[in-house]
Amino acid sequence: MKKLNLNPATIDNILETLLQRSPHQYNEYENTVKDIIENVRTRGDEAVFEYTFKFDKATITPDNLIVTKEEIEEAYKLVSPELIDVIRKAKVNIRAFHEKQLMNSWFSTEDGIMLGQRVTALENVGVYVPGGKAVYPSSVLMNVMPAKVAGVDHIYMTTPCDKDGKVYPTTLVAANEAGVDTIYKCGGAQAIAALAFGTKSIKKVDKIVGPGNIFVALAKKAVFGHVSIDSIAGPSEILVLADETANPTFVAADLLSQAEHDEMASAILVTTDVSLADKVESEVNRFVEMLSRKDIITKSLDNFGYILIAENMKDAVDCVNAIASEHLEIVTKDPFEVMTKVRNAGAIFLGSYSSEPLGDYFAGPNHVLPTNGTARFFSPLSVDDFIKKSSIISYSKEALEKIYPDIVKFANSEQLTAHANSIKVRFEDI
Repeated sequence: MKKLNLNPATIDNILETLLQRSPHQYNEYENTVKDIIENVRTRGDEAVFEYTFKFDKATITPDNLIVTKEEIEEAYKLVSPELIDVIRKAKVNIRAFHEKQLMNSWFSTEDGIMLGQRVTALENVGVYVPGGKAVYPSSVLMNVMPAKVAGVDHIYMTTPCDKDGKVYPTTLVAANEAGVDTIYKCGGAQAIAALAFGTKSIKKVDKIVGPGNIFVALAKKAVFGHVSIDSIAGPSEILVLADETANPTFVAADLLSQAEHDEMASAILVTTDVSLADKVESEVNRFVEMLSRKDIITKSLDNFGYILIAENMKDAVDCVNAIASEHLEIVTKDPFEVMTKVRNAGAIFLGSYSSEPLGDYFAGPNHVLPTNGTARFFSPLSVDDFIKKSSIISYSKEALEKIYPDIVKFANSEQLTAHANSIKVRFEDI
């Protein structure tokens, strides 16, 4: 990790380095992804199955594309009862949190006028679940549960299979527990294209959510507009804001919890205490030697790991807001007071015992979060992502008659005489 004194130039350099990890920077892959999408759009199933064999060495046909009830039952036999129990407990917490986000339709009436907002759930949603280097049943729960709470009619999941056509058992168990309706055995950009445009065997959806590799991220970017998407996610990141009261062992462990995701992950400590900075650096070095993903962690820390020393808490908070990290831990004497000064963060963890993995797996708030500084204007995945709102307008004749000259005047000021005419014909002989 690079240890630096905090100043405006330091922040600018770090932001420039972090933005190099963005999917928007991988232009060399975009043509490949565009070719895959166009091929799937025009050739449908045939292209999907060809790419699945090419990339995953799996022979998939319409007959074995969809995961069967028997395959799900077999998955339950392969996953320990203890883990199934944990998945179920996490599901309860995630559902409970997202139920608090539910939004109701509303209407108001006065003097012949009714205005309102009608909230309806999306009909069909596609959830992408990775199946490459690692398996993330927690992401299945986080992407599916808010859709279920919102009332989405049908949830389709796509996930890669192995060469024998098998899907990770934990993925299938989590999907079944969360209430996924249909599971397709395909992944990559071809799966995103199939969900966006539909094929003979794969249903076209209204929205696609879920994490994936750079090809999946770029595919989601490319199909946006044909369908809605959650976000174009970049590599994982954590920022810990700490003062002299923080436990250096805890801070070091939390930084490494994100650095192990992949070589592009970012881990940053911002502190007002030089002594803490030194101790955290020492603990990081100690932990790295004993962790299973040492090589990945080392590359992550070498490229995107920082210990930043601020002169005061105001400067530290300004840095936090500039970086706008996916995960932010505040480990200070009064974390709740410091939190009130933070404007930009995906998820905020307060105090020494609110470690970031708590949010990844179990607490309930969604772990699908804005990355690469987009917490400045994006929010975590929520029930809101799976609903849409329609404005409702109803005027009586008497209510419209009172204000129709104002509308006519407004329309005429924009030289839209047909607009004005559609109002006037109701009250004037034209």
